[in-house]
Amino acid sequence: MAVTGVSFFPASLSPVMRRDFTPSVGKFSKSNPISFRRLAVSTEQTQTQTPTTTATPTPTTRLLSEKSEESGEAGVAASDDEVEEQNGRVLKEYFERSKELISRSDGGPPRWFTPLECGPPSKNSPLLLFLPGILGVGLGLIKNHSRIGKIFETWCLHIPVMDRTPFADLVKLVEKTIRSENDRSPNRPIYLVGESFGGCLALAVAASNPDIDLVLILANPATSISRSQLQPLMTLLEFIPDQLPFNPPNMLSLMTGQPLRTAIESVVKGLPLQQTVGELSQDLDAISSYLSVLADILPRETLRWKLQMLKSGSAFSNSRLHAVKAQTLILSSGRDQLLPSQEEGERLCHALPKCVIRKFNNSGHFLFLEDGIDLVTIIKGASFYRRGKYHDYVSDYMLPTPTEFKNVVEDNKWISAFTSPVMLSTLEDGKIVRGLAGIPSEGPVLLVGYHMLLGIELAPLVANIFRERNILVRGIAHPMMFVKKDNIRDMLPDVSQFDTYRIMGAVPVSASNIFKLLSSKSHVLLYPGGMREALHRKGEEYKLLWPEQSEFVRMAARFGAKIIPFGAVGEDDISEVVFDYDDLMKIPYFKNQIEKLTSEAGNLRTDATGEVANQDVHLPGILPKFPGRFYYYFGKPIETEGMKQELKDRDKAHELYLQVKSEVGRCLAYLKEKRESDPYRNLLSRLIYQATRGFTSEIPTFKL
Repeated sequence: MAVTGVSFFPASLSPVMRRDFTPSVGKFSKSNPISFRRLAVSTEQTQTQTPTTTATPTPTTRLLSEKSEESGEAGVAASDDEVEEQNGRVLKEYFERSKELISRSDGGPPRWFTPLECGPPSKNSPLLLFLPGILGVGLGLIKNHSRIGKIFETWCLHIPVMDRTPFADLVKLVEKTIRSENDRSPNRPIYLVGESFGGCLALAVAASNPDIDLVLILANPATSISRSQLQPLMTLLEFIPDQLPFNPPNMLSLMTGQPLRTAIESVVKGLPLQQTVGELSQDLDAISSYLSVLADILPRETLRWKLQMLKSGSAFSNSRLHAVKAQTLILSSGRDQLLPSQEEGERLCHALPKCVIRKFNNSGHFLFLEDGIDLVTIIKGASFYRRGKYHDYVSDYMLPTPTEFKNVVEDNKWISAFTSPVMLSTLEDGKIVRGLAGIPSEGPVLLVGYHMLLGIELAPLVANIFRERNILVRGIAHPMMFVKKDNIRDMLPDVSQFDTYRIMGAVPVSASNIFKLLSSKSHVLLYPGGMREALHRKGEEYKLLWPEQSEFVRMAARFGAKIIPFGAVGEDDISEVVFDYDDLMKIPYFKNQIEKLTSEAGNLRTDATGEVANQDVHLPGILPKFPGRFYYYFGKPIETEGMKQELKDRDKAHELYLQVKSEVGRCLAYLKEKRESDPYRNLLSRLIYQATRGFTSEIPTFKL
C-alpha cells in the first residue's frame, strides 16, 4: 500500500516559522516511488490549495452531499466512504506508515507533523494537537485524518525511537506550543487529544495552563498505570538479562513454547503476555507480517524507558488533577487489556469539574484504530466541537454525514419496523397527499405539533423528513439531554444516550437558540406542550397541554417563518400508562426523587400557569401493547411573512396562536378517525402483506 507523506516541523520553531517550513523531499527516498509520488502530489496540493475564507458558517437544514463538512452545511460523503473502506486495512496502513516514519526520520528531538491527507482546514478552525500513546509514532489518528483535517488544524506529536526526553520536558514542549498558538489566536480553543500516555501529558499541560482555553479528549488515559497489567511487564524487563533478545515479536514467538510460557506467566502473576502485546490488534493474525515493526518502535531500552515514562507521567498528572479546569471528554474502552480504563474514566470524571465520559464496552486499548470508531462523530455527539470560547448549537453545528445518518436509522429501526409510519402532508392548494411533499423546501419553517408519550414519535418523524425531503429538522429539546450532573447521574439516563439527537441537530430550549435557528432559515421542530405533554397522565392521550399564552408566534413572524401544524397518533396502539405522575407523588420516596430530579435537571416554565407549568421529571409506568401503527399528518403551512408589525399586538398574536393549536387538534382528530379504516393498522396484517409481496414493499393505508 502506498504511504502518504507527512509535513514535519520541529516543535521548537515559532508559529510563523512553522508555517513557512517546507519538509525536505530528500528525507523521503525515491526507492519507494509510489510514496515519493504521493508525497509530491500532496505537497503540491498543500502549496496551491487555499483554505476557505468564508466567515463562521451558518448551517442550513439540507444535506448536500457535495458540500464539505467544514462548511458547516453537510457531512462529507466521500470522506465517510473512505473511513468505511479503511476499516479493514487501517492496521496494515498504520504499521506501514509507522515503518516509513521511523525509517526516514532523522532522529533528534520530538517534533510536530501534519499528515498531508488532513488537507488545509477551513478558516476559524480550532487547533487539534494529538499526543500519542506509548509507541510515540504519532499516527494513532490515521483512520480519522481526513475528516479531522476538515474541521481542525491538526498537528501530531512524533517522539523518535531513540529519544529520551523526560516527561517534564515533554510537558514544557507542549506548553510552549499551546502558549504560542494562544498568543497568535487567543479566541480559538486548542484541543489536546491524548491517547494512553498522551492522556497523562494532556492532563499535565492543562493543569499548568488553566488560563488557556483547552479542550481535552482522553482515550484510555494511562493515569491508572499503577493498577494496570503493565506493572508485571515492568518487572519482567528487570529480570530478563540484557543478553537475551527481547522484543515484541520474540516475546510472541516464545509464547508458543509451553515450558517458557509457564515460566513467564509465573513471573507476570498469571497474565498471558500475548494479551499485553496482542492488544495492538483485535485480530493478531491479520497483522502478523507487521509485528517486526514493533521491534523497531520498541527495542528493549526504548520499551524500558517508555514504561518508566508511563509511571512518572501518571504520577505527575495524578498529583495535579485538582488544577485541571479544562473541558474534558474521556473515552473509555470496556475490553482494555492494558489498563482498567472504564474504572479510571469514572474516577477522572468525578475528579474533574467539566468532564463527561463516553464508554465503548466492546473496544480495546487502541481505540482510534478500531472499526466503527469515528472521532469526529464522537465529538459531534458529545457537543464538544466549537470554534470560539463557548459552544454555539447553531453556528458550530455540522450536518450528519450519510454514514452517521445511516447509523442513527439503524439504532432506531425497530420503531419503524413495528409501527410502519404513515406520513401525510398538505399541499398549498389544501390537497392532502401521502408523503412529505407539503413541507416547504426553503426555511425558515416552524413545525409545531403534539408530543407523544415519551417522545416516541421523534425518530420516525426526523428520519423520514431527512430521507424523503433531504431536510434536517432541528428539534428544540429539554436541557437535561445536554448536561449531566454528578449528583443525579444515577437517577437519569446516561447523557450519551442522547448523542444521536445532538448529531441530528437537537438544541437546548431557549429563546436565543430558536432565534438563531430561524434567522439561519432552518426547519425547527417545536412542542409547546413540552415534557408535560410527553409525560402525560392516564387518560390524557392526544390532549394538547399548551401554555395559555403564545410563545412562538411573534418570533416566527419576525423572520417570516411558515408555521406547519401537525399531529401524530399511535401511542395508544403500542402502550398504556398504568402508573402515572399522580400515583408516584403519593409515594414519599418517589416524590422526593421527582422533586430532586426536576430541580437538578432544569425546571422549565416556572413562570407559566396551568398544567403546562408542571414539567416535573419522572418516568411513568407503561404497559406495552401488541404494536399498532403510527400516523403523521402535516397541515397546510400558515404564513407569517409580512405580519411582523401586525403580530406585535398581543391579542392578534394570541389569535394566531390559538389558530395553530386548533389546527394541531384538527390533525389529531383527522388521524384518529381515518386510522379506523386502515386495514393494515395491526402489526399482524402488515406482516402478512409483506410476506406475500416482499418485506421491502410499501404498506398501503386508508384512502385519502
